[in-house]
Amino acid sequence: MGQGTDEAGAIGYAGRPPGAGNRRGQCNTGESGAMTSDFFDLSGKVAVVTGSTKGIGKAIARALAEHGAKVVVSSRKPDLVAEVAGEFQADGLEAIGIPANISHREQIEQLLSETRKAYGKIDILVCNAAVNPYYGSALDIPESAFDKTLDVNIKSNLWLCQQVIPEMRERKDGAIMIVSSIGGLRGNPVIGAYCISKAADMQLARNLAIEFGPDNIRVNCIAPGLVKTDFARALYENPEVAAKRTAGTPLRRLGDPEDIAGIAVYLASKAGSWTTGQTLCIDGGVTAAGEG
Repeated sequence: MGQGTDEAGAIGYAGRPPGAGNRRGQCNTGESGAMTSDFFDLSGKVAVVTGSTKGIGKAIARALAEHGAKVVVSSRKPDLVAEVAGEFQADGLEAIGIPANISHREQIEQLLSETRKAYGKIDILVCNAAVNPYYGSALDIPESAFDKTLDVNIKSNLWLCQQVIPEMRERKDGAIMIVSSIGGLRGNPVIGAYCISKAADMQLARNLAIEFGPDNIRVNCIAPGLVKTDFARALYENPEVAAKRTAGTPLRRLGDPEDIAGIAVYLASKAGSWTTGQTLCIDGGVTAAGEG
């Protein structure tokens, strides 16, 4: 499952000036020294990753940077944003931090505006931030919790896409990923609103992929299974739940955030240039086995 957003933080960006980082994750070369493949090279690309100070978002942001992208780290807490951006920079990666609470449209606009001031463009958008404020029966969910879930997990993703697609259309190139969940593919008795929102994200990706495919904009969903993040801590730290989920997973383990990062690199790169409108389940085989 994706990771959560919190309350609003100050807007701005912290970190090394653009162009000061060193790219890692360059393409492999053979014994002759010739480049063997540039399928996963993201040199010159600029990526914005929401909810990227921990968990899945952080793993995706790091992987994109390691493959050459200039990465904007973002979440609602300025101190964490600066810390993670600084961590990436210390590892020789190109990154800045721009705090934003995506539940506020004006902060989304500021996030993207500050990105363009720093790097000039946005090539890759990863909508990872999400919330799940309620656990329990659908009969008891407060209207405020239902509204918050749909607003942050669906509406904010649409807002983000509305802000970046126009420039992608001008360049005839762009990659957008929405981090959904396998919960969007099945019913659930206790996190129903969250699952509704994640199913809607899958449809949002399909709609945008169809509309903007002619402009060479690829839009896809990544649907993780149970990944060991703070967002899912209540599940995987319960021994019974963890044991049941592990036994029902063909690969016989729960996911780590890094398990989700590779598919994001694929979708952002030349390797994924003919992939759009898809929901890719990265779940250790859970959905294939009919478990979960």
